Amino acid sequence: MSRILVIEDEPIIRTELRRLLVRAGHEVSEAGAVQEASSDYALDSFDLVISDLRLPGAPGTDVIALCPGVPVLIMTSYATVKSAVDAMKLGAVDYIAKPFDHDELLLQVERVLREGRLTRQNVALRREVEQAWPVSGMVGQCAAMRDVFERVRKVAPSPATVLVLGESGTGKELVARALHAQSPRADGPLVSVNCAAIPEGLLESELFGHEKGAFTGALTAHAGLVEAAHGGTLFLDEVGELPAPAQARLLRMLQDGEVRRVGSTRPRKVDVRIIAATHRDLPRRVQEGAFRQDLYFRLRVVEIRLPPLRERGEDLPALARFLLEKAGRKVGHATATLSPEAMAALSAHPWPGNVRELENALERAVILADGPVITPELLSLELPGGGPDTSPLVPEPPEEEAETASTSPDSMEEYFRRFVLEHQEHMGETELAKRLGISRKALWEKRQKLGIPRARN
Repeated sequence: MSRILVIEDEPIIRTELRRLLVRAGHEVSEAGAVQEASSDYALDSFDLVISDLRLPGAPGTDVIALCPGVPVLIMTSYATVKSAVDAMKLGAVDYIAKPFDHDELLLQVERVLREGRLTRQNVALRREVEQAWPVSGMVGQCAAMRDVFERVRKVAPSPATVLVLGESGTGKELVARALHAQSPRADGPLVSVNCAAIPEGLLESELFGHEKGAFTGALTAHAGLVEAAHGGTLFLDEVGELPAPAQARLLRMLQDGEVRRVGSTRPRKVDVRIIAATHRDLPRRVQEGAFRQDLYFRLRVVEIRLPPLRERGEDLPALARFLLEKAGRKVGHATATLSPEAMAALSAHPWPGNVRELENALERAVILADGPVITPELLSLELPGGGPDTSPLVPEPPEEEAETASTSPDSMEEYFRRFVLEHQEHMGETELAKRLGISRKALWEKRQKLGIPRARN
């Protein structure tokens, strides 16, 4: 039920409007003038104000300034183009002339209310995203993160293409969001594409679009994600996985500011800022012939490198508290706290999955906790190097190997390889990722890096 205020000095018209809107399921309040309305009601509590233009004391358009954020629909029996334009310039959401058709008025009211709800939802979503991942204040105080923040601050206002580098789970998409939010394009779209998640045969069509009949199954023309990002930012995650044809199209777009749909001979101008990210060693990919050198240099106008979590020891306590609070909001639990033992366990963990792994561990702990204190057992961390295994989900390394295990990257990768090969015959990818404390995407990336094939079921 929406709350609507009707400001009309003619009692008969006011009563008629009230009955019409109440029958349509709305809660309606009345006033005969702007001053009466402002003294009797909290104007910002309404979902819509319908006001006559000509009222005693002050024109109906004066109410617009008194209820910022609330849509105002102006009505008048003096229906002229000039009065309509003047009302819209002052901020009226729409305009209707008397005598009005009842069905037409109700349709107009429903449209305005629907648009108002969408606006409020967008504002709430922006606020929620800002709270979940505060793009203007990413968590971190170590020297490497301060360098990241400074580079984001300098680069964001420019149109420069940015290449974000870092291991899986370090927060590359968060950097892309920060660059977009602090840029002149902040009101435009931010379109995120995981290049590794789209099948190679569909990638060019998804990115650049296609024309009707361009290939079997192309029954209609389709605008790609590049066009969808027009006026905003296109974030290409895992850009190192782009196949050669898509690399060529992307290079042409960066050079000419144009995109050509699959099956089309006509280029289309696009205004898109590109932010690319990868965990791959792109110079090595260039040497191997798997990535175009000219595209690499086009993407690497500005480079931002994110440090792994294991190199951000001084950031861990603040980051853990932030993610713990976020997890509490997400699952609807009261804010929890970490016991000293739990914080020690977090500090001892090597975090192969980086910030994403930390976030998953804390969310899991909040869900499983019976009280407000998070203990090491709830974190379910696997500690290579002989540390206690507190998790029922992640199996402990064999005892005979415990003495030689260490937290070095080589031993961690060997343990990952062994665990996957031993368990993938009877576990799906989701279960494998869960037991390793990482996401499915991180599992796929690790398979690619270590050359571990999936089991043939």
